[in-house]
Amino acid sequence: MGNEFIYAQPVKIFFGEGKFQELGKVLDEQGVSRCVIACGKHFAPTARELMDKESRIVAVFGGVEQNPQLSGVIETTRLAREHKADAVIGIGGGSSIDTAKFAAAIALDGHEAIEYYRGERPFPAKRLTIIAVPTTAGTGSEVTQVSVVSHVTEKKTINNPAFMPKAAIVDPLLMLSVPPRTTMNTGLDAMAHALEGYWSKNHQPIPDLMAIEAVRLILGNLETAYRDGGNREARGNMALASLLGGLSFALPKTAASHACSYPLSEDYHLPHGEACAFTLDSLVRINADERLEYLAKAVGLRDTAELAERIRAFKEMAGLRSRLGDLGEVDLDKLCRDCAAHPLMNNNPVKMTEEKLREMFEALR
Repeated sequence: MGNEFIYAQPVKIFFGEGKFQELGKVLDEQGVSRCVIACGKHFAPTARELMDKESRIVAVFGGVEQNPQLSGVIETTRLAREHKADAVIGIGGGSSIDTAKFAAAIALDGHEAIEYYRGERPFPAKRLTIIAVPTTAGTGSEVTQVSVVSHVTEKKTINNPAFMPKAAIVDPLLMLSVPPRTTMNTGLDAMAHALEGYWSKNHQPIPDLMAIEAVRLILGNLETAYRDGGNREARGNMALASLLGGLSFALPKTAASHACSYPLSEDYHLPHGEACAFTLDSLVRINADERLEYLAKAVGLRDTAELAERIRAFKEMAGLRSRLGDLGEVDLDKLCRDCAAHPLMNNNPVKMTEEKLREMFEALR
C-alpha cells in the first residue's frame, strides 16, 4: 500500500478492572449533566440501580434486542428528547452500543429515525455525547463509527462519523458472567475484526500491529475464557483483544467474512459472531498470502493452515454451526448472490464472485 496513510482514533479509552465504578468521573470529564442508558434486559436491573445512585442518569431503555431494532433506537431517542439529555450511554454488547450511537446522533434533530435509516436525510452535525461501555469481548463497537440496526426484514450497517463515541469504558469485570457460548461467539467476532482489518484492501501499518496482537491474545485466551468464565486474566486479555480488534478494523473496514454474515444472520438467524465465524476459517485459506503467513508466524503458529484449523477448533469446541446442513434448507443461489452483493465484499483481497462463494459454501456441505 506504500508508506502514506492517515490514522485517527478520537475515542478516549478507560481500560481496566473496576473502571466502570469511575463512571461519574467520566461524566464529569465529558461535561454530562443529564444522560440516558440503552441496554438489554439482562443489564436493565443494574442500570436502574445505577440511576438511583447517579442523579445525572435520568432514564433507562432496557429493551435492546440481540439484533438491535430500529424500534429500540426510536424509544431511546424519545427518552433522550423527553428528558433533555446531553448524552447517551450504551451498556452491553454491540447491540446496546449501536442503539445508543444511533439515538445520540439524531436526538437533537426533530426528524424520525426511519428517515436516517433509509438514507433520506443526512445525519445532523450536532449530536449528543456517546459513552460506550461494552460488557462482552467481541464487537469493538466502542471505538468505531459503525451502527448495525435491523428494521422489519432489513439489516443495515451504517458508517457515519456521527456514531463515534467520545469515551469508552472497558472493564473486564463486567464480562465475568457472560455465558460460554456468547463468549465464543463474541471472541470469534473479535478474531474476524482483527483478521479482516489486517487483510482488508485498506489495511494500514498501525491497525496491522493491533490486529496481530488481537489475534495473539484471542488464540491464547479464548478457550480459557470459554471454559472458565471467572478467570480474570483471560477475561482481561479478551477484553483487550476485542478493543484492539475494534481499532484494527475501524479504518480499514471488514471484508468477506462480515459480508457473508449479514445474509447468514438475516435468513438463517445466526447470531452475529457465529455468522462471521461460519466462513472465517474458509476465508483464511482463501486469502492466504505472504502477509497472512507473516501474521500466523508472528502469533506463534506454523502457517495460515494452522490458523484456519485453530478457528475451526474453536467453533467445534462450542458447538457452533459451521456446515450448510446446520442451517436447515438453504437457498444457495440466493445466499451467494446476497453475499457477493454486500459492499464489504469489495474490501476482500481475493475477488469473491458468486461462483467463488458457491465453491466455498459447497465445501461446507
